[in-house]
Amino acid sequence: MRCKTLTAAAVVMLMMTAGCSTLERVVYRPDINQGNYLVANDVAKIHTGMTQQQVAYTLGTPMMKDPFGSNVWYYVFRQEPGHESVKQQTLTLNFDGNGVLTNIDNKPNLTPKRG
Repeated sequence: MRCKTLTAAAVVMLMMTAGCSTLERVVYRPDINQGNYLVANDVAKIHTGMTQQQVAYTLGTPMMKDPFGSNVWYYVFRQEPGHESVKQQTLTLNFDGNGVLTNIDNKPNLTPKRG
């Protein structure tokens, strides 16, 4: 009888502590990186007036091109560190009809490291 009571108490304690956030930090969660890995120094090399080929050589192929043919390229990098909040970097490049870069939208802004 005493063994059944102890077993039941252990099961109840285990169920109560299974959802605690303190135990969540002990469990390993891998970092998850998705999309185009954007380096600040590479993004700094991009400027208006470049051709699509020059941009692709510098940054690689975009994650997505505008499916409606308006010459917009999207470079998206999403990083989810194990127990930290999600970070996302989005670089949107607009090209004119001749394939020349006309606008750069970098959110949030990546700045190259100095030193």
